[in-house]
Amino acid sequence: MSGHIRAVALAAALLPAALGQTASAQDVELRSFDGTVELEGNLIAYDGAYYQIDTVYGTLTVSAEGVSCAGPGCPDLTSFVAEARIAGAATVAEGLLPDLLAAFAAQQGMTATADVTSRGTVVHSLLREDGQAAARFIVTPGSTDDGFLALLNGEVDIALALREPDEAERIAARDQAPDDPPLTRRVRVLALDALVPVVSAGNPASALPMADLARLFSGEVVNWADLGGPDAPVALHLLSTGLGPAQDFADRVLMATDRPLSATIVRHDSAADLARAVARDAFAVGITSRSAAGAARVLPLTGACGFSQTATADAVKSEDYPLTAPVYLYLAPYRLPQLVRQFLAFTETEEAGRILQNAGYVNQDLTRTPLSLQGERIRNAVLAAGDEVTLEDVQAMLRRLGSAERLSPTFRFGDGAAELDTQSRAAVGRLATAIETGLFDGRTLLFVGFSDSAGTAQINTRLAARRAETVLEAVRAAADGAGTDRVTLRSVAFGEAMPMACEDTDWGRAVNRRVEVWVE
Repeated sequence: MSGHIRAVALAAALLPAALGQTASAQDVELRSFDGTVELEGNLIAYDGAYYQIDTVYGTLTVSAEGVSCAGPGCPDLTSFVAEARIAGAATVAEGLLPDLLAAFAAQQGMTATADVTSRGTVVHSLLREDGQAAARFIVTPGSTDDGFLALLNGEVDIALALREPDEAERIAARDQAPDDPPLTRRVRVLALDALVPVVSAGNPASALPMADLARLFSGEVVNWADLGGPDAPVALHLLSTGLGPAQDFADRVLMATDRPLSATIVRHDSAADLARAVARDAFAVGITSRSAAGAARVLPLTGACGFSQTATADAVKSEDYPLTAPVYLYLAPYRLPQLVRQFLAFTETEEAGRILQNAGYVNQDLTRTPLSLQGERIRNAVLAAGDEVTLEDVQAMLRRLGSAERLSPTFRFGDGAAELDTQSRAAVGRLATAIETGLFDGRTLLFVGFSDSAGTAQINTRLAARRAETVLEAVRAAADGAGTDRVTLRSVAFGEAMPMACEDTDWGRAVNRRVEVWVE
């Protein structure tokens, strides 16, 4: 077949909506411009870049580049409008998505407009210079629950989520379409955020132990005096049950300690309402997103061992803060229109990163930090030294990393597992892209494995070494050989030698199970 045509057989389960714009099946004939190839069939869909046609060879997808279309079923290429239906987290749909769409439109030489329908759906149109629409993003603000439900029902192309899908949602997606990629493989990390405890400026608390979060929000602690504060009742605030941050907090903190939520919690339908309510009450404490703390004061988290974690941008980006909470885009299992795919690619650019930062989120740009600026981590390593990991072990680690810089992506694993989490899989792709573009030419990337302290130090070091090698090979595979000949990739493990969090909680131990990347 001519190089002007790229045709790919699709799976039988592919829906007509896969290419965005459908029509009743009609006869078309696609011809390469050099006349060497002709394909006849019924047009199923066209997405602005590809035709999907039913032919004697089966269902084929053919690039519109280099072909002409003849027949009654041919679309009007000049009036095609790419569409994407989006639903989910209102804070993202209303507070972040419009700015990203406006910036993307400007990059494309277009303008963005927004119209609100009677049902509360917002239609964002991207208009060409002649005023004609090139794309429509039909956005329905709601909750993370709403986004997942609409995606599973085939009602939207993209779900905005502030948590990962729960087990019931994953099972429903699998049972509904067992041949489609699972939800965990149809996700992008749009931005980074974190769950944080917030109090008013007048509250005397300077930090909050992680173990006390569960005690507070389960109702076991009802007075600030029990936490070393004044003799005053604690007022608890949380977002409504269908909103992602509230569900994420309940799953990661309450369920992890097998505690129910207190019946006295005041619920809020928006993060802004929660922040205002907490800021007005000197004896209130709430859990919300870092990006939406507003006038409330964010408290660091502490542990029984004395370590402290603050939700700084660097700590969130590296997942050193234990309650990081990425903003996810979950995609339908079919090809989106070309202009929509270009928008998704735009969300990973530096320009989009600046928009995310201005909106209070943390972007995923690669940053470097030399060991000399990591005093808190060095302090933790020295304090944790003992019988299992000696001071000499710590000194050997510091000598090895002393002239290197730590990159912001950090790769996390479950307890005893070798499977990377969603944010880590996204970081693999970003690091591979940086290698391909030559950012580390002539340098060594050192994949450094660390572990929690459960088990013996020797076993933990071996496990950390396997995880470091797993990440190294994942990055090498993602780069697919592009640029890897210009960098040196090595792995090393230091096991328990540099803990980031106290290990009196499951999430503290999870923070310590990690692979870091250092540039030499």
